[in-house]
Amino acid sequence: MSFTALIVDDEPHIRRVAELSLRAIGCTVISASNGEQAWEEIQHNCPDILVSDVQMPKLDGLQLLRLVRDTPAYANLPIILLTAKGFELQQSDSLLMDSCEIVCKPFSPAALSRRVHEKLSKQAPKVTAAV
Repeated sequence: MSFTALIVDDEPHIRRVAELSLRAIGCTVISASNGEQAWEEIQHNCPDILVSDVQMPKLDGLQLLRLVRDTPAYANLPIILLTAKGFELQQSDSLLMDSCEIVCKPFSPAALSRRVHEKLSKQAPKVTAAV
């Protein structure tokens, strides 16, 4: 069984590292450089998991998270948010973020792959490649 991951980050090198690590575990990867592009991808391709930066132009990761959670068709989409260390959240943001996992940048590509693998394993009986 194949899974599709959507990687969203305004920094191309972060997207590339995440893409390579998720392809290594058998994911098909699509990417976007901001939240607006990501929202369009979600509506057209409905990935199995979303890995998104928090601080981005146009539509940030928290705004994207709100859109996803407020749309019944995507409300259960597994989400991993990438945050810069030291990024301060408001209490309302932290309550929203309870519905996803947080990975701090800089992150280990292997650790990100493991987290994605764990989340996808809960969705289906098996993932195509072991971590």
